[in-house]
Amino acid sequence: MECPQNQFFKNMSKEEFVQEFAELLENEEINENTKFRELDEWDSLAALSTISTIDDEFGVTINNKDLRSVETVSELYDLVISRAQ
Repeated sequence: MECPQNQFFKNMSKEEFVQEFAELLENEEINENTKFRELDEWDSLAALSTISTIDDEFGVTINNKDLRSVETVSELYDLVISRAQ
């Protein structure tokens, strides 16, 4: 049985995901090409918050290694949507 959050995430556009990510880090300048690990706001707490939010909001499990495997917000979206399927 598919998690209802996964269905929600599958319908979320990349732009919506970027907006959610920007709100999480409280940085309105984030866009899909942002290299999030280079942001001043990015630290270990931001990484844990991102992992937790993706799990809680979208029902998708990722870990720190997954976060290190992507560079931009767009790549993070692609990773999460691939796990939601």
